[in-house]
Amino acid sequence: MVVVEDCLFCKIINGSIPSTKVYEKNNVVGFKDIHPDAPTHLLFVHKNHTQDLNDVCSKDPKGLLELITAITQFSEEKGLKDFGYRVVTNIGRSSGQSVFHTHFHILSGSNLGKFGT
Repeated sequence: MVVVEDCLFCKIINGSIPSTKVYEKNNVVGFKDIHPDAPTHLLFVHKNHTQDLNDVCSKDPKGLLELITAITQFSEEKGLKDFGYRVVTNIGRSSGQSVFHTHFHILSGSNLGKFGT
């Protein structure tokens, strides 16, 4: 497993930075975002460090599948599927990515409105 010593999310995964974990199973961890943009705002990360969606697709496609499966299972178990939720990932600084460890934002708990066209 690849871990980057100065990566914020790697530190959360290994417990050196505290977080409010909502999910941990096999290679995936889910935790609350410290600056939520919705009543439910979670981050799901793989324990194997990759930079972004493009990086995980080329280096660890199995890891990407594990992430998506975890999000799906969590959303069904916690009723997010019934209410509705949004999954977002940013790729690159200009898109808003500030932590360069592949992660997915899970947003729910209010009417998020239409996104895009």
